[in-house]
Amino acid sequence: MKIMQVEAKVGRADALAAEALVLTHCEGEAVSKPDMAALDRSLGGALHEMLRSKEFEGKANEVLLFHTQGKVPAKRLILVGLGKKKDAGLDQIRQAMGHAAKRVRQAKAGSFAAPLPSVAPRGASMIEVAQAMAEGAILGSYQFNVYRSEGPMNKDVAAMSILTPRQRQVRQVAEGIRRGIASAEATVFVRDLCNHPSNVMTPTRIANEAKTVAKETGLSLKILEQRDMEELGMGALLGVAKGSHEPPKFIILQYHGAKKEDRPVVLVGKTITFDTGGISLKPAENMEQMKADMTGGAEVLAAIRAAARLKLPLNLISILPVAENMPGGRAMRPGDVVKTLSGKTVEVQNTDAEGRLILSDGLAYATRFKPAALIDIATLTGACVVALGQFAIGMFGTDARLKDAVRRAGLRAGERVWEMPLWEEYFEQLRSEVADIRNIGGRGGGMITAALFLSKFVGDSPWVHLDIASTDWSERERAYIAKGPTGVGTRLLIQYLIDRSL
Repeated sequence: MKIMQVEAKVGRADALAAEALVLTHCEGEAVSKPDMAALDRSLGGALHEMLRSKEFEGKANEVLLFHTQGKVPAKRLILVGLGKKKDAGLDQIRQAMGHAAKRVRQAKAGSFAAPLPSVAPRGASMIEVAQAMAEGAILGSYQFNVYRSEGPMNKDVAAMSILTPRQRQVRQVAEGIRRGIASAEATVFVRDLCNHPSNVMTPTRIANEAKTVAKETGLSLKILEQRDMEELGMGALLGVAKGSHEPPKFIILQYHGAKKEDRPVVLVGKTITFDTGGISLKPAENMEQMKADMTGGAEVLAAIRAAARLKLPLNLISILPVAENMPGGRAMRPGDVVKTLSGKTVEVQNTDAEGRLILSDGLAYATRFKPAALIDIATLTGACVVALGQFAIGMFGTDARLKDAVRRAGLRAGERVWEMPLWEEYFEQLRSEVADIRNIGGRGGGMITAALFLSKFVGDSPWVHLDIASTDWSERERAYIAKGPTGVGTRLLIQYLIDRSL
């Protein structure tokens, strides 16, 4: 997908020539904002009449297109509701721009302009508002048409202008746009990687994508092949990969944006390019969605690319343990014991609990960098879906400050987290009679025991685990969330990195 161009522009809404002009409005408000009032006068009171008749009320995500008939320079007005003023936050702005971009595309307009909302969310800066606008518009217009022989049903919207009435505000708006483009583009990158079928997006293809990212952004790259992993003793990752003809990869990318001696942030992402469950085979229904079981890895790859493009002043490392989980004559079996990079042994009681196995080697490797913060992100457990549904990311961690920073970044990004307990009592469910630990702990508290398993491989590092199994796939299209792979978690990571850099 070609990314929409977004620019900051000084101007008045009533004087701007545009294919479409998008105006946000809160429920219950009158036509009192300067931009709407001026337009209303030129349109002979049409906006006031639409509000009076309740044809448009300003309810959250309500959209109305109005042809101006040449009475103002803009050809079309698109009104988008923000809901009640007290509830209008950054994510309501993001959602409004997502709906607006879809409506612009439906109208077959190639570009649009949108003034900054007159309602400023409490505590949000102009930079954050402009960032949310750019993110919503770009993500709301997302399409994946690579395998459609007839091409897209509607052409992409090429450009958006964010209007500000004052020249002195342009610098802040432009910075917000810069951040918004970087985070939205990263999310588009993740969606694209996860939308490709698994016969295309193999571990080797992931490695090639990492090579392209490293070359484009000047990152250091190291790729461990199967023989390297055998020499290091990555028995967990190698065990998962045994049933597949596709060789596993272990990818390490490094970005140096701060002093060499500054301890890095390390991101580790689960990268299973397809998950059949292995010998513990999954049901056939919805198994095609398992092409997105690599979402965590795609997100840490996208996050380091965005950090490099934004030139953030920090050191960052992204680690991707990559494999397919397939049944076969050489596949790992229930009851097998594998020895991890850390030296701990794991009894494999279910081969479909493979994500925690590859992450155990990824996290143990990450501790070698003595991280200032260690974050892993993974489509880890079906139990997360049961516990949290589709609107919250499960969060666990060992460091209160890191958890709080991730929580605040999630609120800003509209990708919220919900903390779950990481109590040692749950470890009783993971005790093995033949090894140090087993890879499942039964049905009760499945998300918790999975996180507790991972905690045994992070050493003393400040650590947060994000379970995105609840949010990585959507059965329907929403404001700026695509149907299918969502990329949710990408902007959370990038916002955390931006916040840490300020």
